[in-house]
Amino acid sequence: MNNGKVKFFNQTKGFGFIQEEDSDKEYFVHATGLIDEIRENDDVTFDLKEGKKGLNAVNVRLA
Repeated sequence: MNNGKVKFFNQTKGFGFIQEEDSDKEYFVHATGLIDEIRENDDVTFDLKEGKKGLNAVNVRLA
């Protein structure tokens, strides 16, 4: 389980990016990978799963 902060999330389009805590790494997140509803600047925990264009955040929950 990874920790991070929601850097950007578009509710209408259903996707965004999460920045990993203590790292410069950012991961794509899609609405299908959410457990809880998220907004920009929320602290979250997440798992990583290989997607078509790299690692994606999945099982995203509010921290």
